[in-house]
Amino acid sequence: MSAQDVSGTSSPSAIDDILAEHAGLEQQLSDPALHDDPAAARRVGKRFAELAPVMATHARLVAARDDLAAARELAADDPAFAEEIPALESTVAELDATLTDLLAPRDPHDGDDVVLEIKSGAGGEESALFAADLARMYLKYCERHGWKAQVLGVTESDLGGYKEATLSIKAKEAVREGVWSRLKFEGGVHRVQRVPVTESQGRIHTSAAGVLIYPEPEELEQVAIDESDLRIDVYRSSGKGGQGVNTTDSAVRITHLPTGIVVTCQNERSQLQNKARAMQVLAARLQAAAEEEAQAAAAQGRAAQIRTVDRSERIRTYNFPENRIADHRIGYKANNLDAVLGGEMDGLLDALVAADRQARLEAQ
Repeated sequence: MSAQDVSGTSSPSAIDDILAEHAGLEQQLSDPALHDDPAAARRVGKRFAELAPVMATHARLVAARDDLAAARELAADDPAFAEEIPALESTVAELDATLTDLLAPRDPHDGDDVVLEIKSGAGGEESALFAADLARMYLKYCERHGWKAQVLGVTESDLGGYKEATLSIKAKEAVREGVWSRLKFEGGVHRVQRVPVTESQGRIHTSAAGVLIYPEPEELEQVAIDESDLRIDVYRSSGKGGQGVNTTDSAVRITHLPTGIVVTCQNERSQLQNKARAMQVLAARLQAAAEEEAQAAAAQGRAAQIRTVDRSERIRTYNFPENRIADHRIGYKANNLDAVLGGEMDGLLDALVAADRQARLEAQ
């Protein structure tokens, strides 16, 4: 490999822009006045954290290039340095490729927290039971990653399944690859094949549940919502079997009249808190809808999420008799369904992230 081969393919202008931005953010964070505005401080801190992997990789690349240049200069007088050159060239090439990938266009929401909704669909009671299984799967995955997952509202079926459930999932700290970067591929129809608890003849049934996922805005003010467009209803929270039933009308249901979007929240302690969380969920849904509309021509990203729970339209199948999970978008198959439902989703999600990265690089 020649010197030209490892001179670097990452864009000098791109990394210069990042270096300048990082320096500016560092200066802002050191200014005590910034922290008088908590929202602004969060935004600056989040962006600073997002740039950390780029800065670290760039620093390693600069050091490796310096080492390579030194080894080449000294190799004429000392054969020992010549022996180091191939390994240094390989390191430079790898780091340069990593930096190029980090600088490539990326989903601007990758560092965001999310709102995740699960809705039962075709299959009646069995679909509701499967929706509850999916909710538990996501909650266990969040626990493994140290994310804060909060159940904002649940409508239970007669057998304890979920007709619908809404979860808020947040990372503990700002990172470049946040909750959205891992879970954004979950939107769509999830199909299950198994013997339902309601089946007396032992026959395998197919049913489905739908998952919708949205980046959650950091601040409600980012999404304009006209109060006159809202119908707000309050009612008494309910719990299965009389457990945890509130005696006051603290649950809140918000209907956004122009779009027909309905959001409920009943798990906070007061009506005011429930309304605030419901408004955050509504803002997330409206933001996602606006972005989908803007991206509809490309038919990519969240525009691909299925809005009707039809078991013939599916992104993934959970086959219980064969303990197999299959993601139909990338041809992924594995016989570890029990582990995945227990929250061990990283193998599946890693494959989805890798496929997305490959598609992005090919598009470039």
